[in-house]
Amino acid sequence: MSEHTKKWMKAAGIRAIKTVAQTAVATIGTAVLLTDVSWVAVASASVLAGALSLLTSVAGLPEVDYA
Repeated sequence: MSEHTKKWMKAAGIRAIKTVAQTAVATIGTAVLLTDVSWVAVASASVLAGALSLLTSVAGLPEVDYA
């Protein structure tokens, strides 16, 4: 595996994890009480957001030097 690929995978992974966490916080925040949280919906939305983040990263990441 090339050094460039390793850098891309690390940057894309970090970005996806941050996106998953942000989505989870936003989804949980829509509930009035903690008991009202639909954990299945939180997990579903968060995993989807992470997958979309990885797919978006294919277009390029500013953190990775392409020179």
